[in-house]
Amino acid sequence: MKAIDLRSDTVTKPTPEMRAAMAAAEVGDDVFGEDPTVNRLQEKVAALLGKEAALYVSSGTQSNQLAIKSHTQPGNEIYCEENGHIFHYEAGAPAALAGVQVRTLPGVRGAITAAQIEAVLRPGDHHNPPSRLVVLENTHNRAGGAIFPLDEIEKIHALTRARGLALHLDGARLWNAHVATGIPLAEYGRLFDSISVCLSKGLGAPVGSVLAGSADFIDRAHRYRKMWGGGMRQAGIIAAAGLYALDHHIARLAVDHRHAAELMHTFRKFPAIEVDPEATRTNIVIVELRKTGLKAHDLVVKLKEKGVLCLATAPTRVRLVTHLDVDDEEITTACGIIEEILQHSL
Repeated sequence: MKAIDLRSDTVTKPTPEMRAAMAAAEVGDDVFGEDPTVNRLQEKVAALLGKEAALYVSSGTQSNQLAIKSHTQPGNEIYCEENGHIFHYEAGAPAALAGVQVRTLPGVRGAITAAQIEAVLRPGDHHNPPSRLVVLENTHNRAGGAIFPLDEIEKIHALTRARGLALHLDGARLWNAHVATGIPLAEYGRLFDSISVCLSKGLGAPVGSVLAGSADFIDRAHRYRKMWGGGMRQAGIIAAAGLYALDHHIARLAVDHRHAAELMHTFRKFPAIEVDPEATRTNIVIVELRKTGLKAHDLVVKLKEKGVLCLATAPTRVRLVTHLDVDDEEITTACGIIEEILQHSL
């Protein structure tokens, strides 16, 4: 029996139509700027986000780190929410690659406020690291795919403009926020100096992210991409998958959101299990088991034995992620398996 894989939206396989687009892609040497498919992808993402330019890179981590490096100098201080991806899941890269220190702030569903940021900005004293960059995440992975409120982004944008800071968005799943809220991508783009968006998560491309910003900013990022070994030569073959995904897979994210809601409602049938409905508006479901006596690892093993794959992200926390390779029937089956196991485990 085929497993129902809810570990991540990164596990998707290219659709037959996407593979056909990849096979037919026109290519050139992207290090020389001569791959027409890469160039079209970069131009398309820049236009969607209302930016002057964009750069195709291998991963969301590389995209975020190129942004941090391009906005800062060694010894600067940058700010993010305490559960942010750049702090938890990018291998200490801000310190190792950009030479900056990260100051984290506690958020609510992954969102921090302008007032919180303003309270910790450093005075202009040579004892202090210069404050330089704020990084937000939308949607927020560890907060369960929660959407960062636009009105607070507006306030943070105004603060960074007034205080001379740059503002970067880790928008790996910005497509999900866009579909769930109806807020245009360019409206988000207006508020940030740079944005990283991922093609290999909800959109289902096999590899790649795109960093967007001003022409000068992208020129700096391009240099660092080369320095870090990120030139990919005839990358149009994989860029074509990204172009196909942008044309065909954004609107369908609403299906993933509906599937996640079905999973959430299944877990919420059991009062001892905590799932935050305010956070669960996109394609990630975070299940908290601390009131149940169950261990996350044990539940993951039981689900795996029945053909449902998911991840334990803490001793009492399980994460499930919906995506384009899981259809209505499989979600119904997964919900039935989850309910059966919990009925016998609680």
